[in-house]
Amino acid sequence: MKKTTFILLCLEGAVLSFNVAACAALIPSIARDFNVASFVAGRAIWLYMLPYGLAALIYGPLVRAFDAKKVEVVCFLLFVLANLLAALSHNIQVFFWARFLMGLFGASVIPLALILISRHIEQSRRGRFVGIFFSATFVASLLGLFLSGIIHWRLIFLIPALFGFILWLNMLLYLPGFSADRSIFKINYLPALKNKAVLGIFTYIFLISLLYHGIQQWLGVYFSDKFSFTQFAISMLITLTSLSGIFGEALGGHLSDKLGRLRVVDIGIALMALSIFALLFKAPIYVLAVAMIIWGLGWTFNHAGLSTMLTDLPGDFLNEAASLNSSVRFVSGGLGMALGGLIMQRSFNAGFLIFGFLLIGLIVFSKSLLAVK
Repeated sequence: MKKTTFILLCLEGAVLSFNVAACAALIPSIARDFNVASFVAGRAIWLYMLPYGLAALIYGPLVRAFDAKKVEVVCFLLFVLANLLAALSHNIQVFFWARFLMGLFGASVIPLALILISRHIEQSRRGRFVGIFFSATFVASLLGLFLSGIIHWRLIFLIPALFGFILWLNMLLYLPGFSADRSIFKINYLPALKNKAVLGIFTYIFLISLLYHGIQQWLGVYFSDKFSFTQFAISMLITLTSLSGIFGEALGGHLSDKLGRLRVVDIGIALMALSIFALLFKAPIYVLAVAMIIWGLGWTFNHAGLSTMLTDLPGDFLNEAASLNSSVRFVSGGLGMALGGLIMQRSFNAGFLIFGFLLIGLIVFSKSLLAVK
C-alpha cells in the first residue's frame, strides 16, 4: 500500500471521528439550545449509530463488485454534506435527520480501511497499521472533544464539513482505484457466521460494544447531573478518554503483534472495569480524570486487539467481516446507549455496577468466544 493511500485513509477516519465523541459531551448544550430535555437530545447518538450499523452491512460486499474509490468518494461527499446540515439545523428534528444521514454514509470509511489493510499489508505488520489508523481517529476525536468545551456546538459539525470537502477533493486526485480487488457482487454473511471463529468474534464485539456505549454515551450527562460541571469541564474529562486512546490504539496494535491478540483484549477489559467501579464514588475531579484515562486506554487496547483479529480471518470472509465489524459495533452501541439511558435515568450507580460486572464476565468467556490465534 502506498503511503499516500494510507494517509488518505487515516484522514478519512479522522474527519469521520471528529464529532462522534464530542456529540456525547455536547448533549447538555444541544438540549439547551433547542429547549429540549437532555435525554431527548441524547437520541442524536443512537440516530447516528443505528443507521451507521445497518448501512455498514452493504459496504463490504459493495466494494467487492465496484471500485472502492468510486463508492467512497460518493459516500464521503454525502457524509460531509450531512455535517453541514447538522451545523445549520434550526430545530432538533433537522438535527436528528442530519445525524441519521451522517451514520448512513459515514459507515463506508472503516470497512474500506480494514479491507485494504488486510489485502495489502502482511499479517505480521497489520496490528501496527490498524493501530495507527485508529490512533488517527482518536487524535481527531480528542481535538473535537477539546474544542467542544470552548466553541459553539454548531462549529463541531461545520469544521468536518469544511475540512472534509477539502479532503474529498484530494481523494478525487490522489486516491488510487482498486479495480484489481473487484470480483462479483455476493453477500456471504450467512456462510461467514457459520464459521466458529467469525461467529465468536462478532458475538464478543456485540457484547463489548453494548457495554461500552451504555456507559460512554452518558458520561457527559453524568458529569452534568451529578457534579454540575461546566461544559468545559465535561468536555475536558471526556477528552481524556480520547487522549489516552491515541496511545492505546497504537500501543494496543503493537502489543497485539508481540503478546497476542487475546491477551491485549483481556487487559483492555480489566482496565475498563476498574475505571467504571471508580465512578461509583463521588470523587474529586482529579480522580475522575484518572478514571477517564484508564477507561480510554482499556477500550482502545480491547479495540485494537479485536480489530487485528478481524484482519486475520479467512480471505473469503474479509469483506463481510469488515462490514460486520462496523455494523455490529454501532447497532449494538446504539442499543447499549438506549439501554444505558433507561438504567442511568433511574440510577447512575446501578448502571455502573451492572455494566462493570458484565465487563468482568467478558474476561471469563473471552477465551471460548475468541478462537482466533
